[in-house]
Amino acid sequence: MTEEITAGVEVVDGDDVALKSAVRLIREVPDFPEPGVLFRDISPMLADPAALRAITDALGRGLEFDVVAGVEARGFLLGAAVAQAFGTGVIGLRKPGKLPEVADRISYELEYGQATLELPADTLGAGQRVLVVDDVLATGGTLGAACRLIRQAGAEVTAATVVMELTALEGRDKIVDEHVRALLRS
Repeated sequence: MTEEITAGVEVVDGDDVALKSAVRLIREVPDFPEPGVLFRDISPMLADPAALRAITDALGRGLEFDVVAGVEARGFLLGAAVAQAFGTGVIGLRKPGKLPEVADRISYELEYGQATLELPADTLGAGQRVLVVDDVLATGGTLGAACRLIRQAGAEVTAATVVMELTALEGRDKIVDEHVRALLRS
């Protein structure tokens, strides 16, 4: 069951009262990053303690995982909060050149070019159950690559969770064979 709270934003779990309240903090910025685009800024949600708690709880609820992998950059913030709330560690999946030692890397195509994610050395063991966390699912390139990187390293992806899914971009369709969960849809 979904319920629209803020114009154009649906709460996927309409029974989650705390998340429904948090959604009201989303700030809409017209014409950003370019004319004709309506940017939905979740920063006010992350800055509010009750909203952050609602997001954190919902991202990990009902899932079994040993560690959280946060995708650079907001995925780091969310991933650390989820890991703390659920008593696990957190791993940051980084852009190239940010790590002193890299265990594994994956390059992938984006709509505007190519990008790479890297896994820090000595952070992930074979067979570990990993919850991949990011802020937004747009075209699916980054989230899909994060899941492939985790599997490439010998671990299991329990789920890929995001705060908001931009459904018009159909990114979910590009992330095959993964359990993808979004808290909000726009």
